Amino acid sequence: QVQLAESGGGLVQAGGSLRLSCAASGRTFSSYAMGWFRQAPGKKREFVAYITWSVGSTFYADSVKDRFTISRDNHKNTAYLEMNSLKPEDTAIYYCAAGTPALDPDEYDYWGQGTQVTVSS
Repeated sequence: QVQLAESGGGLVQAGGSLRLSCAASGRTFSSYAMGWFRQAPGKKREFVAYITWSVGSTFYADSVKDRFTISRDNHKNTAYLEMNSLKPEDTAIYYCAAGTPALDPDEYDYWGQGTQVTVSS
């Protein structure tokens, strides 16, 4: 069994920054990618970014490229999402997931409970 726990969400003004964390436990993650997704009210879950666990290759959605940075600490089994220049349209529940590096949420096997990010204008 794998458990993922996100933290770091909150309320921030437009232009501000937040850092989300995703702590993983239960299994080693050397063969898993870690992904971040988000879901706004009334919208489908949307891919944000992923990072491969062993090499650390990254990929971003166009909407967050150059503003968000995904990273990981293998020793702590933790992934991070640094979010800068936040916009009101970034408001959503943010989820971390572990699985195959992909844009499709169905490729991920494990999910956290989500953390709310609200950006005020």
